[in-house]
Amino acid sequence: MFVSKPDTGAPDCGGAIFPELGEFIDRQAKGRDSLIPVLHKAQELLGFLPVDVQEFIAEKLDLPVGEVYGVVTFYHYFTMQPRGRHTINVCLGTACYVRGAKKVVEALTEELGVRVGETTEDRRFSLTTQRCFGACGLAPVVMVNEDVHGRVTPKKISALLAQYE
Repeated sequence: MFVSKPDTGAPDCGGAIFPELGEFIDRQAKGRDSLIPVLHKAQELLGFLPVDVQEFIAEKLDLPVGEVYGVVTFYHYFTMQPRGRHTINVCLGTACYVRGAKKVVEALTEELGVRVGETTEDRRFSLTTQRCFGACGLAPVVMVNEDVHGRVTPKKISALLAQYE
């Protein structure tokens, strides 16, 4: 999917993001203090952070690739896999879990045909979980993108997904 350009060694994504990302990086100070903002910008542009993009960032910031990879894999926000148009995030905090969040996750995995951390083949949905959304009174809670859905049950999954055609 990503191929290194022979003349520069920079990854090529159809040329779509690398000029803009390179310009953004050039405006930053080299080193680890700029890493998080650069990763945010790259993920904003591409939607995920494949290894070739991480190598490009490491080279431009004069950092070891392992350090970039370590940050990408440490923080939940960053992803190395393409995400769907809609991210479904199920709360697994104590209140949600006690009120049936595990069954909601099971219903979503069955309905979507993916496991937590995966994206549907049509790239319509990505399924994730989080420990707490701070909306315990609405438990179990599911967020689709920035929309909060409370008191979700397995029976409500099909109708919830239909809202995001």
